Amino acid sequence: AYKMKASLPIMNDKGIIDLNKARHPLIDKDKVVATDIILGEKFDTLMITGPNTGGKTVTLKTIGLFTLMAMCGLMVPCGDNSRLSVFKTVLADIGDEQSIEQSLSTFSAHMTNIIKILKVADSSSLVLIDELGAGTDPVEGAALAISILETLRGNGAKIASTTHYPELKEYALQTNGVENGCCEFDVATLKPTYKL
Repeated sequence: AYKMKASLPIMNDKGIIDLNKARHPLIDKDKVVATDIILGEKFDTLMITGPNTGGKTVTLKTIGLFTLMAMCGLMVPCGDNSRLSVFKTVLADIGDEQSIEQSLSTFSAHMTNIIKILKVADSSSLVLIDELGAGTDPVEGAALAISILETLRGNGAKIASTTHYPELKEYALQTNGVENGCCEFDVATLKPTYKL
């Protein structure tokens, strides 16, 4: 904890995550960019958008890793007074699970995981989904993604998901309890800042 400059988070069981100056512990301490992440108090779903290689997936992994670290009693590398919640289940679909041996496409692999998540997720679950609805026709993928989000929200889960779909960004703008978060991009240097 001392080496990571970690702190003791304030724990709750209400699904509230409020991280200030969070630093993913597996990224070199000289390269990691501290970021603030909130979820679960004013909104139950966070749609994370931004450019490729801009930090969306790292943000998702940071939420999951910090939650699990705190639930194990570990200190986490973030600022003082950060809050994390205890969840009964942390469910994730992150990365490409394509399998040549099983003849699964990227889309099929993700949907297999999503179906398992939908069967388990409830009001004591944290759900993390990378590129929800990707790997199929964009219009159909966006419609499917919104249906999945609505089902998860109906079950009471706290959700963080990354997306490139404009339809999901619009859904977040128009839906109470859903917020857009964008990984910042510096237009002057044409480089991501890795901040949410």
